[in-house]
Amino acid sequence: MTSFNIPPITQRQGFSIKSRICGFFGTSKRKISQSHRVVTAEQEQEEQEDMESILKPLRDGESVLDLSPRSTVSGGVEDVYGEDRATEDQLVTPWTFSVASGYSLLRDPQYNKGLAFTEKERDAHYLCGLLPPTVITQQLQEKKLMKSIREYQVPLQKYMAMMDLQERNERLFYKLLIDNVEELLPVVYTPTVGEACQKYGSIFRRPQGLYISLKEKGKILEVLKNWPERSIQVIVVTDGERILGLGDLGCQGMGIPVGKLALYTALGGVRPSACLPVTIDVGTNNEKLLNDEFYIGLRQKRATGKEYYDLLHEFMCAVKQNYGEKVLVQFEDFANHNAFELLAKYGTTHLVFNDDIQGTASVVLAGVVAALKLIGGILADHTFLFLGAGEAGTGIAELIALEMSKQTKAPIEESRKKIWLVDSKGLIVSSRKNSLQHFKKPWAHDHEPLNNLLDAVKVIKPTVLIGSSGVGRTFTKEVVQAMTANNEKPLIMALSNPTSQSECTAEEAYQWSEGRAIFASGSPFDPVEYKGKVYVPGQANNAYIFPGFGLGLVISGTIRVHDDMLLAASEALAKQVTDENYNKGLIYPPFTDIRKISANIAANVAAKAYELGLATRLPRPADLVKYAESCMYSPVYRNYR
Repeated sequence: MTSFNIPPITQRQGFSIKSRICGFFGTSKRKISQSHRVVTAEQEQEEQEDMESILKPLRDGESVLDLSPRSTVSGGVEDVYGEDRATEDQLVTPWTFSVASGYSLLRDPQYNKGLAFTEKERDAHYLCGLLPPTVITQQLQEKKLMKSIREYQVPLQKYMAMMDLQERNERLFYKLLIDNVEELLPVVYTPTVGEACQKYGSIFRRPQGLYISLKEKGKILEVLKNWPERSIQVIVVTDGERILGLGDLGCQGMGIPVGKLALYTALGGVRPSACLPVTIDVGTNNEKLLNDEFYIGLRQKRATGKEYYDLLHEFMCAVKQNYGEKVLVQFEDFANHNAFELLAKYGTTHLVFNDDIQGTASVVLAGVVAALKLIGGILADHTFLFLGAGEAGTGIAELIALEMSKQTKAPIEESRKKIWLVDSKGLIVSSRKNSLQHFKKPWAHDHEPLNNLLDAVKVIKPTVLIGSSGVGRTFTKEVVQAMTANNEKPLIMALSNPTSQSECTAEEAYQWSEGRAIFASGSPFDPVEYKGKVYVPGQANNAYIFPGFGLGLVISGTIRVHDDMLLAASEALAKQVTDENYNKGLIYPPFTDIRKISANIAANVAAKAYELGLATRLPRPADLVKYAESCMYSPVYRNYR
C-alpha cells in the first residue's frame, strides 16, 4: 500500500467575495445582465419586491444582493479561529491519504465493486483469494439485490438493507436508487425515514455524518476537519427539533440529512464525496428519548437562547472557513422560531437554503401553476386557504403571493389578500395581530374571527386548500365536501409527512369529492379506483426541487440564494408536466424522469444566478441544460488501473 501526505488546504488570502464580485460585475449594489444592461434604481427596487420583505426587518434591511460588510471569506462572518495566524500551540490534523488495495479496497464503499472486479483488477490490487472466482456485472448485482429487497415485508427492513448497501458499495447503492427511484424513494426517504429516525439509536451501526454537540463548542473547526472528504459542496444540517411531523427526535434526526443527501446524489447528480450530513446536538425535550437506554445523543434538555445561537454561529463560521464561500448549507427540520431566525441571519452572508420554507414553497407553487391547466384561470383568479401557519405554510404562501404579484404587476400586499391561513387558534385575522409571531403577521387580514377550518372553508370559499399542519386527518369529510360544494374541481394538497400525518388520504379526497378533486400529497399514495375510473394522486415531494436546485447553485458557483431562483425552479418543474400526465389528473411529472427534471431545474436556477450577478463560475456555459447533465454523478463502475 502506497501512502503519501497532502498538506491541509488553505484558502487564498486577499481574495474576498467583494473583490471577486466587484471585479466581475462592477459595484456590489448594481445588477448587470448578460447583455450588460444597466438596471435603474427604480427597476431594481421593483424587481426585488419579494419574499425578502418578511426577512429584511430581521436582517436590518440587508438583501442577499447586497455584499454584507460582515461577510468575509476567511472565517465566515468573523474570523473566530485565527487559523491564518496559527501558532505552535494550535492543534492541527495530520491527514494521510492512501491508495486502497487488497482487503482495504473491499472495505472501502467508494471503490468497492464486490464480485464485479475483473480478473485483471483482482491481480493488480491483491484481491485474488479474497473473492469467489466468479465475475459478474453491475446489472446482475442490481437484479440480485432488488430481488432481495423486495422479499422484505417491513419497510424499515428495506431501509436498513439499503443503508447497509450504501456503507459497503456506494456506486451500487446509487445505481439501485436511480434505476428504481419510484420504488425506493419511499424507502430511503419519507415515509420510512421517519420510523428510522424514531429508532435510530437501536439501528445505529456506523457514523454516516458529523455529530456536533455542545461538547464540541470552541473546536468545531477541528471537528469539521475530522471528516475525511475535503471538497464539500453541500451540507445538510439539522438540530432534530422538528423531524417531519414527528416532533423532537434530538440527535436521532441524523437520518434526515443522510436521506436528503442520498437524494442530492441520486436525483440531482451531486457527487457523494461532496456531500456532508451534520446533526447539531443541543439536547432534546423528548422525555421518552431521554429515558431510552439506547438513545445516542446528549441526555439533557435543549439549549436555547444565547447558548444555542452561539453554537450555530460557530458552526456557520467554521463551515465557511473550512470549505469556502460557495458551500451550500441546507437547514433541515429546525423548529419554526429557529428556522426563520437562521435563514434571516445568514441569508446575506452565506449560501443557505431552508428546504422546509423555500423548497416546499417552490414545489407547491409548481404544482399550483401546473394545476391551473385543469382548474382554469390564473393565480390571481383563485383564493387560497392554508391549514398550518408554520415555516412551510407561510413560506408557500409568500412564494405564491410573489408569483401572483409578478404576473399581475400588483403590490405584493394586494396579492397576499388572496391567501388565508388557519393555525391552531383559528383563522389568522387582524384582531389577533398583536399576539402573532412575526412570520404570521403579513397574513392577518380584516375579517371576523373563525375558530376552525370547516367554518373558514364555508366562509372564505377557497378554490385551493393546502395542508401543512403536521396533524393527520384534519381534512375531514365535511371539509372536503364543503370544498366540492364551492368548486367544480377543488385543488386539495395534503402536504404533511409522514403518511400517518397527512391531512387526508388520496382515497378519502377522491371519494368525498365524488372524483372531482385534483389531489396531491407530501407522502406517496397508491392509485385509487372510484366508480370505474383510476385516479393517480400526485406527490408534492420536495425531492422534485432541492436536488436540481442545489445542482444549479453548485455548477454556477453561486454565492447567495435569491427568491427569484426559487421561482425559476418552480417554473422549470411546472413545464415538465405533459398532456399525458394531465390526462391522469397529475400535476407533477413522474419520478422516473427525475434526472432530466433536475437538469432543467438546475439550468433555470443557474441562469437566474447569472442574471442576478450571483454566479462566479465564468464563462457562463452556452447550454446550461447540457452542462448540468455533464456535471451529474454517474453510479456506473469505473475501471481501475
